[in-house]
Amino acid sequence: MNPDSNTLQGNTPHKAGSEPPYAQPKKKPESKPFKDDSKPKIMADKATSNSPSNEKQVGKPLSNGEQAGKPLSNEKQKPSEDCNQVDYVVMIDAGSTGSRVHVYEFNTCKSPPVLLSEKFEMLKPGLSSFDTDTKGAAASLDPLLKTAMETVPKDKQGCTPVSVKATAGLRLLGKEKSDNILKEIRSHLENDYPFAVVEGDGISILDGSLEGVFAWVTANYLLGNIGNEEKVPTAAVFDLGGGSTQIVFEPEFGNNEKMVEGEHKYDFTFGDHKFTLYQFSHLGYGLMQARNKINSLIVKAALQNNKELKNSKINNKDAAKDAKATISINNPCIPPGVTAENVQVDISDDEIYLVNFKGPSVASGAQCRFLAEQVLNKDAECTQKPCSFNGVHQPSLTKTIRKNQDMYVFSFFYDRTNPLGFPSSFTVEELSDLAKVVCNGDQLWKEVLLDDHVKQLNEEPQWCLDLSFITAMLHTGYDIPLHRELRTAKTIDNNELGWCLGASLPLLDKSNGNWKCRIKETTNA
Repeated sequence: MNPDSNTLQGNTPHKAGSEPPYAQPKKKPESKPFKDDSKPKIMADKATSNSPSNEKQVGKPLSNGEQAGKPLSNEKQKPSEDCNQVDYVVMIDAGSTGSRVHVYEFNTCKSPPVLLSEKFEMLKPGLSSFDTDTKGAAASLDPLLKTAMETVPKDKQGCTPVSVKATAGLRLLGKEKSDNILKEIRSHLENDYPFAVVEGDGISILDGSLEGVFAWVTANYLLGNIGNEEKVPTAAVFDLGGGSTQIVFEPEFGNNEKMVEGEHKYDFTFGDHKFTLYQFSHLGYGLMQARNKINSLIVKAALQNNKELKNSKINNKDAAKDAKATISINNPCIPPGVTAENVQVDISDDEIYLVNFKGPSVASGAQCRFLAEQVLNKDAECTQKPCSFNGVHQPSLTKTIRKNQDMYVFSFFYDRTNPLGFPSSFTVEELSDLAKVVCNGDQLWKEVLLDDHVKQLNEEPQWCLDLSFITAMLHTGYDIPLHRELRTAKTIDNNELGWCLGASLPLLDKSNGNWKCRIKETTNA
């Protein structure tokens, strides 16, 4: 099946000469380019030339309360004849399961800028898999940087910012190891590539709150929900990575209610409109971490009566790399007749087991969902009610989001549904039904699914576990009703969803000091 078959199509306001899907009646655009010129802009300064003498610096990423740019008029905007400024941004997403490069091309004659194109490539494994091999981690990005070199015109490379943002995988590796990897990557970029490396936090671990907010900006920018003269409803965003998961939405409260203060509250301005978002990044609840949590429960239970398993303990991850599992354990999250071989289960940094998980003779999807709900820690103390899971405060999704308001789930949400022929919109109940089919095993697969879909399941024996956790998190964790419709996609108008586009927009602002063009040094070389 075509992996992009769930790509949403339609005109976004960020393509030249097109209308947003939520277009309002056209009004005459305001002549003032920004509400407050003292705040950082998301657009590049059109007056900046490519000459070294006119080099300007670019702004830092959105901070809490800062302005992100001018609203996009709903009128079709065309660049003036004397302005054809095109700028590029190279953003590398160093995720827990792999790294991805996004090369964005913008027309910066307008505000917000018009996204003209995006080049996307990805590779595995993630930076965290290199552990103490810092040079290997830096070199692993070379194929992605080659794509950037081939995409950005040579005369633009010196004034194209490059940023590398790592997420939960590197965050979980620990500060010393992650700092060493990021330091080596910065050195590699500065010494071996012509791009302008963003200073400060340009090569860093992305804060979990910004990861979610930038993903929200990306989705709503591409949908045409932000950047308009009139404020329109925005989409809620749920992003599931390998190491963490994010939720971001704009809640609407009653007359006598407001957002509870705390780190979950994020205020900022985009164009003429202020937004108060609820955001939270649940570290350790990405899909790969959730797998490990659930499998750890099964291994811990088996350790009570299995001496052979106890004696197989591995004391460090390096020793586990080349080891092979010799012990098999029944796992209710594996379908009947299926075996997941050589699964590494990390109880702690110095207690690791390598096992083969076997499916029971009879499907046990309900038991798997029980384990998935258990790791969500739904019974944790809730000091600021209401809470989602693990004791984290969250406004009720049923009370603060309109029934017709879009809720987008992407990344692993998409990767675990689309390959099985699932549509781009579905209810939580339909997702639960899919999990039941997958957990039932090969006999039902062949009756319900197409051959290509069965092949996918045969190649990934832990698909039942994944869908059980995803369903439990959405329904039990976030308290989304079974009848609620969700939307999923990998791209919108062929532009990747995720945090990268939202994080790239601020780098087009050449009024602050996060990067400088490298034209002088490359010219003199």
